[in-house]
Amino acid sequence: MKRMSAWWRARRAARSDAGMTTSEYAMGTIAAAAFATVLYKIVTSGGVSGALESVIGKALDAPF
Repeated sequence: MKRMSAWWRARRAARSDAGMTTSEYAMGTIAAAAFATVLYKIVTSGGVSGALESVIGKALDAPF
């Protein structure tokens, strides 16, 4: 029997487990939603919101 090169073995192993399972998709979706919630809370907080408004205001008042 011929010996397979390392590249072919790696390719074959990658193809056997190419996608995520449903539970992995679910966990990824939950993690993304949690991250979005935390980010939303940070961005809408008083200090960050005021800083963003200040930056946007300065950008709109900038002379061209």
